[in-house]
Amino acid sequence: MKFHIAINLERMSPETDMKAVRDHTLEMVKMADAAGFEIAWAAEHHALEMTIAPNPFQILGWWGEHAKNIRLGVGVVNAAYWHPIDLAGEAAFLDLISDGRLEFGIGSGAYQREFDRMKPGLDQRDSWRYMQEMLPVVQNLWQGDYEHDGEFWQFPTATSCPKPVQPDVPVWVAARAPITFDYAVEHNCNIMSWPLTMPMSEAETYRARLDDAIAKNGGKYGGTWSLMRHSAVYDNKEDRAAAMASVRGVLGQFGNLMMKSGEVINGFPEQVPLETLDGNARVDPQMLEENLMFGSPAEVTEKLRAYEALGVDAFIYYASMGMDMDQQKRSLQLFIDKVMPAFAEKEMAHAG
Repeated sequence: MKFHIAINLERMSPETDMKAVRDHTLEMVKMADAAGFEIAWAAEHHALEMTIAPNPFQILGWWGEHAKNIRLGVGVVNAAYWHPIDLAGEAAFLDLISDGRLEFGIGSGAYQREFDRMKPGLDQRDSWRYMQEMLPVVQNLWQGDYEHDGEFWQFPTATSCPKPVQPDVPVWVAARAPITFDYAVEHNCNIMSWPLTMPMSEAETYRARLDDAIAKNGGKYGGTWSLMRHSAVYDNKEDRAAAMASVRGVLGQFGNLMMKSGEVINGFPEQVPLETLDGNARVDPQMLEENLMFGSPAEVTEKLRAYEALGVDAFIYYASMGMDMDQQKRSLQLFIDKVMPAFAEKEMAHAG
């Protein structure tokens, strides 16, 4: 099993120093790079302090200058917010300056609140259509001159300038719904899935959807399936309690954005009372500890073994959930020191 890290520049309150957030994020990526993580993922979000990511290519270019080995993943760009020529050029430029480390992730967005501002009139549930038109257009522009007359974009002959360094840029699709699994498998895209706070059964559902999609595709699929979870590794009661409080706070904000049930003031979403969230059992502390990648190093290792047995190729360690910056580093260091070696030993045993 490979390991990836997803981390955001996040501020949970106006008192948090933006420069400290900046420095912390880079330090975490450099830790992951030194430990042998395969990919660092940066998101795209707008007008939200909890996920400061107006342009993932800018973030990844910055990380790539300081972390020299880790690959640079766009996790994910929202197709509806971009023009294909712009997107193709931005992505290719990142591949150029990073010496071919681009992992191109594309998706359909999450928050209707963002669409109301970035693409007024578009229902988030319909945005997959933009993604499915956008991806082949970008890939054609990377190859050379191409003209397009589609449903959402039309333009005369143009090309991506620059071109990617990689002859075949890895493409990732964020997938939860069957239609997206089908699309990803048919087009041989890598897949990233996020079961949010739901139990292992949700990951098993995604595996079944992936298997169904592969069967529909004649049994052919050469991609990678990754799975992301909020992650916190701890070895004392204080860090456990702090991690639980932090993720519950983030879930209150997340619920606001998903249900548009609270205000966002100067970029900070109001907390929605957890008991009002749909399926609020998902925010029960005991269930959160069971469902998320929370626990002691031994407990986290055991959970990862279950994902490995399910056929997960790569685990995405989602570091951002409002946790204290020092605790985030302690958690990641425990993961590096106490969890990853168990999987390295297994790989070495297979190689032997």
